[in-house]
Amino acid sequence: MPDFDVSVVGELNLDMILYGLPRSLELDREYLAEDFGVTLGSSSAIFAHNLASLGTKVAFSSSVGSDAFGEICVQRLAACGADLAGVRRFQGQLTGVTVILPSGAQRYILTYPGTMAKMTYGDLDLGYTLNARHLHLSSYFLHRALRPHIATLFREAKKAGLTTSLDTNDDPEGLWADELLEVLSFVDVLLPNEREACLMAHTDDVRHAAETLSKKVPLLVIKRGKEGAFARRGNETCTAAALEVSAVDPVGAGDSFDAGFIHQFVRGKSVEQCLGFANVTGALSTTRAGGTEAFRDPAHRHRFLQENWLEPF
Repeated sequence: MPDFDVSVVGELNLDMILYGLPRSLELDREYLAEDFGVTLGSSSAIFAHNLASLGTKVAFSSSVGSDAFGEICVQRLAACGADLAGVRRFQGQLTGVTVILPSGAQRYILTYPGTMAKMTYGDLDLGYTLNARHLHLSSYFLHRALRPHIATLFREAKKAGLTTSLDTNDDPEGLWADELLEVLSFVDVLLPNEREACLMAHTDDVRHAAETLSKKVPLLVIKRGKEGAFARRGNETCTAAALEVSAVDPVGAGDSFDAGFIHQFVRGKSVEQCLGFANVTGALSTTRAGGTEAFRDPAHRHRFLQENWLEPF
């Protein structure tokens, strides 16, 4: 039997969040933020942290620099119980960082990739990475050095008997190249948000995007924020309404949704159960600032899940 439930390959960096964005920004003006937070960032790390916090055994493969930011990232992720034997430290290199400026339910995002753009397929220990029942990768387009071999990684995972999932996140170049199609042929669960699904399918209609993408992967799950989420397997579709909460911060909600979905998926739960629990974990994330803070507090996390999910978790 594999040592881990889920193996995560992806980026590892900090999020710096400045709250209180003015209605308009002018060049050379100095503005004061209302609040500031530094939290564990990056889609992959948020996913891995929150998934491990739910009780799933997680192995993490990534890279950091030899700077203080990298050490903070490793400490934050290790605290949730994820195994970090696959994290490489690149001497003389800088860890990535993301600056986020929230504006209501939306946000401006500026990322310095750092070592995440330099990690290659050769930097992965495949014996470790594939020692799991499931493989997940986030931020496909940020992995510039790894990207040409991501299809190979997923193909090897399928050959080794793993199920797989992918959350591409945004493409900073806005190209959404068709090279992604080769990767999708080895993906079991695709987890885009509504905007990403439309861009991936080259349409502005989410239903048309779902019809197109569901022909590429066995299970398509589209996140729609306040509109909830829906999953499509072949011609069958199921939906789940969003959970109404007093949201503090939307940062990381999509990654937390992914964590909830895969937590149930690897346990063999139905699509309806996976979707419903994912909506709960996505909502949980919004109750604290940053993508992992709501999961770092065991009492808060457990109470929220007990109140909003009646089945065992």
